[in-house]
Amino acid sequence: MKRIFLIGFLIFSAFQLAAQNRIVQISTNLGSMKFSLYNETPKHRDAFIQLAKEGYYDQTLFYRVIQDFLIQGGSRSSRNAAPGKRIGYGDPDKTVDDEIRAQFFHQKGALCAPRRPDEVNPFKQSDISQFFIIKGKVYSEGELDTLEIAVNRPIQKKINARYLTPEIREKLKKLKAEKKVEEFRAIADEVKRQIDTDFSMHPGKLIFSKEQRKAYTTVGGYPDLDGKYTIFGQCISGMDVIDKIAALKTDENNRPFSDVKITVTVIE
Repeated sequence: MKRIFLIGFLIFSAFQLAAQNRIVQISTNLGSMKFSLYNETPKHRDAFIQLAKEGYYDQTLFYRVIQDFLIQGGSRSSRNAAPGKRIGYGDPDKTVDDEIRAQFFHQKGALCAPRRPDEVNPFKQSDISQFFIIKGKVYSEGELDTLEIAVNRPIQKKINARYLTPEIREKLKKLKAEKKVEEFRAIADEVKRQIDTDFSMHPGKLIFSKEQRKAYTTVGGYPDLDGKYTIFGQCISGMDVIDKIAALKTDENNRPFSDVKITVTVIE
């Protein structure tokens, strides 16, 4: 009986351990940050942990720093790089299939994987040989509304033109003039249904969720990147370190004049 209980306990403990997000620490000469890595992005999580254990990121730099946007580092070309040298080249042998998940967005502290542009990387494969952390800014509700309109209006315009053709418009105009309300309403309702369906299914539309709006109007972030990059973790301590690094003076290549060296440690 005790043996059965022990086996059951061990299985339960193993399940709990697997369910817990892995924790890593990114240490710098300006302080340390801890990140929880998402189980929902297992390829990125495992690749990042493997490289961290190998010491791949150690003594590399945060070489690209843009206030109100991001801090990026980890590239091996930044290790021991001379002052002023252009750095930040990725490693083509360290790519990972994309794991873009709708529930994760670019709020402040998001740990993300960069990638090459769509024209040479249509499947959005990530370059896990480096990483970036979102700094962003705090948005107002009005600013988020404006972002939605800027993205959605051109999409809506194209869809409207597809269904509200000159012929349909002329027919509706005629029915209205003839006061044929039922016929007018039947056609108008069907056109609206088609337009609404197409818009709801359009992959490029932008509708901020309640969670996104709450995050972007409180802690901040960079919503323009949502849906374009894999987010595989979130900062759980050390947000002030992100602020310190993002505030550094930089050269024309966005490299800080003062080197910020990185060490990545797997905590659990």
